[in-house]
Amino acid sequence: MCGICGEIRVDKQLVNSHVVAKMMSQLEKRGPDFGGQFIDENVGFGHRRLAIIDLSERSNQPMVDHELGLAIVFNGTIYNYKILRKELLEKGYTFFSDGDTEVILKAYHAWGEACVEKFYGMFAFSILHKAKQQVFMARDRFGIKPLYYAKTGGFIRFASTIPALLAAGELDTSIDPIALHHQFTLHAVVPAPRTILKGIRKLVPGTTLTIDFNGEIRERQYWRLTAQRPDSPKSELEWEEAIHAALYSAVKKRKEISDVPVGVLLSGGLDSSLLVALLAEVGAKDLLTFSIGFEDVDEERGSEFEFSDLVADRYQTQHHKIRIPNNEVLLRLPEAVDSMAEPMVGQDAVAFYLLSEQVSKHVKVVQSGQGADEVFGGYFWYSKMQSELGNDLDRFKAHYFDRTHQEFLAMVTPEYQGDDYTSKDIAQRLALPGADTFIDKILRLDTTTLIVDDPVKRVDNMTMAWGLEARVPFLDQELVELAMQMPAALKLGSGGKHVLKSIARKLLPRQVIDRPKGYFPMPALKHIRGPFLDFMHDVLTSTECHSRQLYNREYVDKLLKNPDKYTTKIKGSKLWHLALLEFWLQRHKVH
Repeated sequence: MCGICGEIRVDKQLVNSHVVAKMMSQLEKRGPDFGGQFIDENVGFGHRRLAIIDLSERSNQPMVDHELGLAIVFNGTIYNYKILRKELLEKGYTFFSDGDTEVILKAYHAWGEACVEKFYGMFAFSILHKAKQQVFMARDRFGIKPLYYAKTGGFIRFASTIPALLAAGELDTSIDPIALHHQFTLHAVVPAPRTILKGIRKLVPGTTLTIDFNGEIRERQYWRLTAQRPDSPKSELEWEEAIHAALYSAVKKRKEISDVPVGVLLSGGLDSSLLVALLAEVGAKDLLTFSIGFEDVDEERGSEFEFSDLVADRYQTQHHKIRIPNNEVLLRLPEAVDSMAEPMVGQDAVAFYLLSEQVSKHVKVVQSGQGADEVFGGYFWYSKMQSELGNDLDRFKAHYFDRTHQEFLAMVTPEYQGDDYTSKDIAQRLALPGADTFIDKILRLDTTTLIVDDPVKRVDNMTMAWGLEARVPFLDQELVELAMQMPAALKLGSGGKHVLKSIARKLLPRQVIDRPKGYFPMPALKHIRGPFLDFMHDVLTSTECHSRQLYNREYVDKLLKNPDKYTTKIKGSKLWHLALLEFWLQRHKVH
């Protein structure tokens, strides 16, 4: 919905409004409708608004409630804000606006830090409580909305993106060796709180941060996901009905809680097609749907229009098919990388960027299918892990890690060589209590950690680059908590997402349901050749790359010589991984 930023001085200095303005300038695309600042001595907030709820200026931000002594900057949507507003009215609160931002302010005043436990939605916000001499920050349960921060001896800054923090300067921008290990082992996922840069951290999803003006920081995890069977067993039909009802509710609230039209990113896969069908159940009329396709590359098809057309025809949507030539992908790649809050190697990042550009000409809000594979067991590697022998970590890494630790050591220069940090981190996360089986542990890990910094972040970054808000019903809190109680067989069955396929059989063409699982088609970045190979060669042999001394040159040369030979277990290009990180560092002027 927006871009937020701010600075808290902890050295008794006053905030410089120019510092806040520098951060805001990097967030303008996230919020093209309005920009505002609030400066109060040692605290400064900045906000760029994308107006979705209460389009009037009364909901502009930063929002200040002088009566309560509070100020807020907020990014996201609270889907139950009308219910909370009614509850707060009954408590005697009065409102000067009709949106969800003011509800957060009043809720914080009424319930303190526990207010976040009442919010259903996607959110990242920061509240100044002048009387308490502190700032309170929070991030939603699934990290759908980003929140980065940096702490030095003199200040603490926060923003929706890393580039916004970099714009203000004075930060440690050296590479974090532990994050680097994650970057190249978990296909560019660096789990919170780390980022690739030592001086910048991100708030862990489902967590709050309280910052006192003396610089003390207190962190609290307000939500944990469990994956255990319920006390009262359900039959398969009962599970199907319960999931259908929860998904219907999730789609309905993400359509209705908006004062602007809501469209759908329709890839032609099961997940987005199911969203269209459920929106029809909800009663949506003249629904706008959008699909993107690229040129074929040899054996790889570049579009899935044949499937999205079936769904659009069945539900008579106002369908838009967007065709992108491959030479435009390379031409526009720098823009997409500029829009990445962190370096992301997902092949569909550029696709989402180009799709969002076109979609934003028609709507401000779309629903998208991210999260279905992680919550309902849709990826091909889950069944392989299930049948693997060994401990939890070995079963996971055998089918997921991009590189062994030994290969990582051969890839980087001695300065960045160290322990097998990723194995240690993942082992700890898999060992957390509250999951009944191995697959329960894996799906919980994916849903709470890995998805946050891969598809969810990618969609947020690429849509918000065009002032477009993406809503993800499959990561609805109530739906996910219900699905995590469901037996693994109802997820992994039927080649994955068994329960969703059962629901879909009453709603969608058979061809969409029974097709092999597809991915956002981006063949030019999967089969690297021609201009794309030339581009990566130029990046990895550039003066900047050589002077950074991050990669072992023998390893780089080996990949450049035969790029299609070196792919990861989940079919990613290892050469693209190296080139993307280096290109991101160059584009964001990280030296």
